[in-house]
Amino acid sequence: MTLYHLRAGVHLARLDSGARLFAWPHAESLGELGEEEFGLLRELASGPRNASGPLVDRLLAGGWLKITITRDDRPRYTLDPLKAPPPRPEISGRWVLSKFAALRREAGGVVVRSPLAWCDLWIHDHSLLPDVVEPGGELLGDLVWAGLAVPEGSEEGELRSAQWSPQELEFHDRSRVGFRGYLGDGFGGTFWAQGRFEPEPARPEPYQGIVVELPRPDLAELKDPALTDVLEGRRSRRECDDERPVGLAQLGELLYRAARVREQWTADGVEYTSKPYPSGGSVYELEIYPVIRHAAGIAPGMYHYDAHDHVLRQVREAGHPAVRRLLTVAGHGAATGRRPQVLLAISARAGRILWKYEGMGYALMLKHVGVLYQTLYLVATAMGLAACGLGGGDSVAFAEATGRDPLRECAVGEFMIGSVET
Repeated sequence: MTLYHLRAGVHLARLDSGARLFAWPHAESLGELGEEEFGLLRELASGPRNASGPLVDRLLAGGWLKITITRDDRPRYTLDPLKAPPPRPEISGRWVLSKFAALRREAGGVVVRSPLAWCDLWIHDHSLLPDVVEPGGELLGDLVWAGLAVPEGSEEGELRSAQWSPQELEFHDRSRVGFRGYLGDGFGGTFWAQGRFEPEPARPEPYQGIVVELPRPDLAELKDPALTDVLEGRRSRRECDDERPVGLAQLGELLYRAARVREQWTADGVEYTSKPYPSGGSVYELEIYPVIRHAAGIAPGMYHYDAHDHVLRQVREAGHPAVRRLLTVAGHGAATGRRPQVLLAISARAGRILWKYEGMGYALMLKHVGVLYQTLYLVATAMGLAACGLGGGDSVAFAEATGRDPLRECAVGEFMIGSVET
């Protein structure tokens, strides 16, 4: 038997112009409805029903109804729509589970999802799970219809699907407003953890290593080039002059101008800060760790930049294997094989941002890495330093060097600094 149920998050409005269904940001006008049809809608909203008729057909075509297949009055599986379904395709040849499909256990049970599917498929009867992994049996038709099963070889044979990895496409799909993400409904700045968990403080736990005082530049005395000249002169410079390495004063000026804490305040029990680069919600989850190979006036090693006090606190000595690995990986990431004079390892204190944001938190961290990169690029260019943002780094080495729990603080960016080669 097939049962129908109005999907979650759908609201019915009775307007002068007729009935209207909403599932933000999507809506559909149903026109004038009689009391019997309104009664049917209310029944479909209250639980699964065996229903039929023109209104049910219209709701199915619009993607407003969940479809549950039962046997002996027990649910077998449910198609939970995100948008209007396509026509049922013809089934011939061999079908396989899409590389974009993922099977997970969630609070509501076991679900099969894909960013390319028009619905999620919830498995209630776990004896059907083999039919998901190897599409077949009674599930085959609905797996194909849902877009969770595809003809064998089809996804590798066309560019539009072959160029995406499953992880990247799911990340894109889940971190944007659309059929799955609704602002204020499990997506966006919902403050979901408020009242459940304490927010992370603005200032991280300090490292106990030696403290290196950094010079503070007088911003009023700076003689920078014009902004247009800085933008046009910006380049990724990977080669540095080890005969004249970057110095402590230059590193201090760069960090002060790009990343110091300018202000801190508390609102509703949450600490907020202001820095020279922008950050969503003023949470500023990013931290900077200068990893020094060769710089004038400072011993090699890994340091944490205390943006509140404008000092460096030593994290590890230069000989630590993880510190050496961070520099080595950076050299290979820059395609030179040469370890940088100074590597700025950038981390995110995840709790600062995930405490507030749902669905889009990690995507927001990466946006912040981007604006920090650009700020570092512009300041370094104005100062006449060599700068190069890297596309990847060693997260495991970062965790080993810092001793931080990677679920609480993880590496998200790497940026090289050095003296310009003459």
